[in-house]
This record gives sequence, C-alpha cells and structure tokens, in this order.
Amino acid sequence: MKVFIIEDTLHAEQLGQYSSFAEALAELKRRAGLPWNAEPNMAPCLHWQSCGRSYDIVEYDTSLRPWRQCRRHTLLDVSAEGVTWRQQLTLN
Repeated sequence: MKVFIIEDTLHAEQLGQYSSFAEALAELKRRAGLPWNAEPNMAPCLHWQSCGRSYDIVEYDTSLRPWRQCRRHTLLDVSAEGVTWRQQLTLN
C-alpha cells in the first residue's frame, strides 16, 4: 500500500497524509493560492517573516516496517518572494 505525505523540508514537518498523489497535489495547489504569511503557509520558526515553506510530496510503501520511501517530488516554495513551482507537473 502507498501513502503520500506533504512535507516541509525547510522545517522537517509532515503536513498531511493522502491516499493518492493527486490528492496531495490538489492540497499543494490550494496552498499555492493562500497567502504566504497565513496558516498553513506561515513558517513555524521565529523568523517566519524572512522564511517560507518548501513543500515536497513523499511517497511511502506502507507494507514494510518501517515504511520505505519510494519517491520524493520537490514541488512548491511559498515565501514573501512569491510562489514557485519547482517541477512542471500537470497542475490542472
């Protein structure tokens, strides 16, 4: 079985678990449309005004213990500088 987790690699935070890549990607598209300085995009660190989020979707095989990482897609950066999609995927 597979699970897809959104991870903020800048802050080592897991921010949601999804049953498909499409569901996780839909959540990232939603977050891309939200302000950088509001939840869930506001960075958790003390210097959040000059920080941001770097979102990955990580695919795990949950049939193994511990879970095995299958793939990692570095996709989205959100900060005061703007929103940057780091991979060209079908974002329809």
